[in-house]
Amino acid sequence: MLNITVTKSSLKNLKSDLLVMPFTVKELKRDAEKAFEAFGLDKGALKDFKGKSGDSLVLYSGGSKLKAPRVLLLGLGEMGEAEDLRKSATAVARHIKSLRVKNLVLDCSSVSSWAHSIKESTSMMAELFVDSILYGLYSFDRLKSGKLEKKKGKEKEEKARIGELKIRVNAGNVKDVEDGVRSGRIIADARCLARDLVNLPGNLLNAEDIAEAARNSAEKSGCKVTVFHKEEIEELGMGGLQAVNKGSYAPPTFTVLEYEPADQPVATVALVGKGVTFDSGGISLKPSSAMDEMKCDMAGAASVIGTVEAVALLGLPLRVIGFIPATDNMPGGAAQTPGDVITTYSGITVEVGNTDAEGRLILADALSYAVQKYEPDAVIDLATLTGACIVSLGYSVAGLFSNNDKFAGKIYEAGRKSGEKVWRMPTWVEYDELIKSEVADVHNAGAKGAGSITAAKFLEKFINGHKTWAHLDIAGPAFSAKKGKTIPGGTGFGVRLLVDLLRDWE
Repeated sequence: MLNITVTKSSLKNLKSDLLVMPFTVKELKRDAEKAFEAFGLDKGALKDFKGKSGDSLVLYSGGSKLKAPRVLLLGLGEMGEAEDLRKSATAVARHIKSLRVKNLVLDCSSVSSWAHSIKESTSMMAELFVDSILYGLYSFDRLKSGKLEKKKGKEKEEKARIGELKIRVNAGNVKDVEDGVRSGRIIADARCLARDLVNLPGNLLNAEDIAEAARNSAEKSGCKVTVFHKEEIEELGMGGLQAVNKGSYAPPTFTVLEYEPADQPVATVALVGKGVTFDSGGISLKPSSAMDEMKCDMAGAASVIGTVEAVALLGLPLRVIGFIPATDNMPGGAAQTPGDVITTYSGITVEVGNTDAEGRLILADALSYAVQKYEPDAVIDLATLTGACIVSLGYSVAGLFSNNDKFAGKIYEAGRKSGEKVWRMPTWVEYDELIKSEVADVHNAGAKGAGSITAAKFLEKFINGHKTWAHLDIAGPAFSAKKGKTIPGGTGFGVRLLVDLLRDWE
């Protein structure tokens, strides 16, 4: 585990493999030459460094007054927004990996100035730096044995793991930065937990494993967890979850994860996450291309588990409850078929036109249960729900659907602040026509067109008239098939967004 400490010691006295010296464009022009002169570094290197956000330059410090053999110049850009800091922190993580750094010193002497630039607190700046570095350091290699390397006559190279990070600050900032380090680590751990769950393949993560992950998280964070198994789900009358599970050999689960603050909560918020551990499409079988990525169809559930854990460890003054319906969606002799009519927990009947529109069926049960049993002040569901949302918004932005303009605005702002961006889509009454059924109350697939919108309109039928509801379609940003800012795989999208939303709750 990475040991992070905050120190006010002089940089000249701090020994490390790598010293990171961040500069904004303004600081580079004003302060860099003086700093290089004070530390005995070659000022000529500054000609090759512009200080733009994410820019970096590695120098060797031989003959200087520093105890680090290498110095990383890190550009923070104009520091007009938090995204500048995130890009720069990602660059730090990249260099830690490539240079096999085991101990690092990060100079944050100017942290107060950076915070002022983006109108944030000093502790928030530290939080963003730590969260982003830890997020960038994430790797998923637990399933690699190393045996093939041994067969080739090579020993598996031990991966360099950074063991120590020292953050250098001025004396007056120590407490604030320590607070930011703590919260940044909590959020990064929660995001990486979500990534771990998404990256596990379907044969190693079924519905019971999702429930077990929630139990483990609850034990760590002090939350209460309740798991309903197949017989109890049948007794509850969750026809949507039962129908999707009919083709599977692995039974479903429905998990409720509850965080209750020590004092009277200012509000109760329900988070509902889709937990389809592998989605073949069922009888309406998906094309084989990229079907392996359908292990990510439980990303909503993973983000809910991570969010509740982070909220609990941060001690937010809200009651936050996660609801996780989980199953896989498989074809088989007993599987649901197109044309079936099912009765959901709410009593609403659904005509199944497409078994690959399964996520909305299990969410329907969970949404109704959450609203009727807990009467929350607000409800948010997260789901990798539709490919149509990817067509509309691509892979970087989630679709936001809501019946409450003010609430939608807060979520949009939290997305902007967190870097996990959302874009609001319409939910006008005209779209209800597209999911009408001739034989049941509602159709699960609807007419052609507006696929992400009709999916949201379907879910809206199951919130029992609740006035503060939002649906996040995270199909695009939940999983990255290629290397970008981070390694391919699960992204943990939604955790940071929801934590920022809940932390600023009014």
